[in-house]
Amino acid sequence: MNPMKQQQFPADFIEYLRSYTLVGVKGGTARETFLNIWMVEVAGRVFARSWAKSNKSWFTAFLEEGAGQLQYGQRVLNVRGVQTHDAELNLLIDDAYKAKYTQEHNLPYVAGITQPEYHYYTMEFIFDGLPA
Repeated sequence: MNPMKQQQFPADFIEYLRSYTLVGVKGGTARETFLNIWMVEVAGRVFARSWAKSNKSWFTAFLEEGAGQLQYGQRVLNVRGVQTHDAELNLLIDDAYKAKYTQEHNLPYVAGITQPEYHYYTMEFIFDGLPA
């Protein structure tokens, strides 16, 4: 049995994620504001990719510190971030992006973010509780 059993994300967060195209993310502890980004769900797990792939971003902050927050509506969740390296899972994440972001103006971005080079920039968010 795994002693580090993951907590499930609150049901209202998963519903929000399914209904809205943007979710706020704040990587690390130094950033004060949330950045709205695309996120997808695969089998109850939550993922995002870094569009810009920059050296100083929410993605690199999670790599460096391992923790941050997600914001949906007025609610905030503490999360841990783990880079995803599983090839099969990344293909499922590609499919989730293609299924969720079908709006005409998003199609060029979906075509980009589902390219294999973006698999390296995939982060899984693990629910770590509500802020104190």
